[in-house]
Amino acid sequence: MQRASKLFQPALIIPKNATIKSQDITSKSQRLMLEQGLIRQAGNGTFYLLPLLQRSLQKAINLIDRHMEMIGAQRLTLPLLTSAELWKKSGRLASSDGGKPTELLQTTDRHGKVQILGPTHEESITSLVAAIAPVTYRQFPLRLYQISTKFRDEMKPRFGLMRAKEFLMKDLYTFDVDRARCQETYEEVNAAYGKLFAAIGIPFVKVAGDCGTMGGSLSHEYHFPSEVGEDQLIHCTRCGMHSNAELFATLSQRCKNCAGQEEALERQAGIEVAHAFILEDRYTKALGAACLQPNGKPSTLQMGCYGIGVTRLIAASVEVLSSEKEIRWPAALAPYRVCIITPKAGSKEESEASPFVAQLYRDLQKVNHCAGEVIVDDRSQFTIGKRLLDARKMGYPIVVILGSKAVSEQVFELHSLTLGTELNLPYTDTLATIGAILSSAEPPPRIAQEL
Repeated sequence: MQRASKLFQPALIIPKNATIKSQDITSKSQRLMLEQGLIRQAGNGTFYLLPLLQRSLQKAINLIDRHMEMIGAQRLTLPLLTSAELWKKSGRLASSDGGKPTELLQTTDRHGKVQILGPTHEESITSLVAAIAPVTYRQFPLRLYQISTKFRDEMKPRFGLMRAKEFLMKDLYTFDVDRARCQETYEEVNAAYGKLFAAIGIPFVKVAGDCGTMGGSLSHEYHFPSEVGEDQLIHCTRCGMHSNAELFATLSQRCKNCAGQEEALERQAGIEVAHAFILEDRYTKALGAACLQPNGKPSTLQMGCYGIGVTRLIAASVEVLSSEKEIRWPAALAPYRVCIITPKAGSKEESEASPFVAQLYRDLQKVNHCAGEVIVDDRSQFTIGKRLLDARKMGYPIVVILGSKAVSEQVFELHSLTLGTELNLPYTDTLATIGAILSSAEPPPRIAQEL
């Protein structure tokens, strides 16, 4: 049985009249996650990810794994350290960059070799493929991904996990025998991204993006609309085009698709949670990754890369859905989906309720979407009201209270934070209602495609 009394959950208590420096807590999600013991600050831009949040992260990872498997992607682990020489070969690190400020975290070993603590791993994965090249065309498409810690030496880390120096990211790298097949892979991966974000259930927007320092010829970004977002997104109401404002020379520019006037352009802020690129031969040519074509001649591979910020995805979800005082989760990412609150210590129903707690916990394991998803708040030194308030702050989608009626009438108090309802139900109806709430399909989010 999962018990709240045993959780390692060091909540951050902020006194009511305390003065908080603006640079300390810069977003709603950061404050709520600190207050509820989901994260703890370790340093400037670094955080401890505590057990409850780890459950949400693992759920996100499992979702990503399933959707990557659907497109035939294989998971591997690349070294965190990449030789700076590879970065110089690809052109992303010029020889003259050594003394200049950069977002790249670098280290020098005892032999004087410079290593990059990578924010991405294009050079590393391409070097691996190049080491076994040329490979027959029959082994492609090749789709390899990892979920690992990445590093970025942010000048001003902010918004908690949304812009940190150390973060968890899924990075997929694809290799195809020609540009046409690379485009097919791009469309297939983007379709998988659409299904993944639909499964998470938060409204998202897909926009044309800037290839930037990554290089390549085509790029799309996935955003959760939010006032906290650092990107400005543009939507043409005339033709339906969606784009990052970075692609516009000025914000007053006409739509690049239909030449619509400025008044046809809507703007909103967004939190970027994923990005897709067609890199063509940007890295494969420089590092020598090739395949043998049917005619027996070697040909440079065409490459794509696709990232999802996993820790940023969690934080952005909390930022978008939560109120100022209470966390709300997408059901797919909630640490636990059901919280059972036991009677207060010393109450007349305390001893009589114990069998009901054990039975309810066991029976819920058989309910759809409940196996392993139930936590019992057995901190009986606190009142039921106090623990209900804590459960609401944490955002458990469903809370079941075993009060006096549970013992005398076998009636259970069921709170659905998802639906905003409170019901008093017999035991069997309690189980059935929980199953129905968790099984109910969320309304499909709005998916905005670039036209």
